[in-house]
Amino acid sequence: MRWPGALLFCALAAFADEAPQLFYSKSFPGSVPAYVEIKLDKSGNGEYREGPNEENPLKFQASESDVAEIFGLVEKLENFARPLESPLKVAFMGMKTFRWQNGTLKKEVKFNYSEDPDAKLLADWFERITETEQHVINLERSAKYDRLGVNKALLLIQISLERKRLIAAQQLLPALDKISKNEAYMHIARQRASSLAETIRASK
Repeated sequence: MRWPGALLFCALAAFADEAPQLFYSKSFPGSVPAYVEIKLDKSGNGEYREGPNEENPLKFQASESDVAEIFGLVEKLENFARPLESPLKVAFMGMKTFRWQNGTLKKEVKFNYSEDPDAKLLADWFERITETEQHVINLERSAKYDRLGVNKALLLIQISLERKRLIAAQQLLPALDKISKNEAYMHIARQRASSLAETIRASK
């Protein structure tokens, strides 16, 4: 059976809307940033916000292998069907929310601290995404408003890269390429930007 074009488009759109999606948020007043929110679907399409109503989120594309690991942890956590909060009395480390949604099905869990190893691993994935998006923001801001601070921003990216903390690092490439080719920046900054871009491209 062949689908008419319009019907096929609607069917594909409906399927995309019902694809499993993850939502993560962390609210920690007094920290920087005080709030983060990440959305990720099974195709690797991601959005990062620092406010619940932020209209222009940073968008990124996670790799197929990263998405498989993240959603694999969600399955181990039974799609958040059970509590994750530890009974231990610990300091406040930010209220975290995990939410899984597939069409009309939705499951959500909130916690400050969890002893569940899979919950810890999943939270760290989102911390790594947050770390990466912070680098994107910091680098673009430095390149535009603080050229002397660009090398420091690049050094911080290098540290995260060496620690394997970057997720969807290719989103940094446009800024890195721009800096490496612009003689308005210090030579050491241009060299570091070029080296980082080369490493990121080689790892894809």
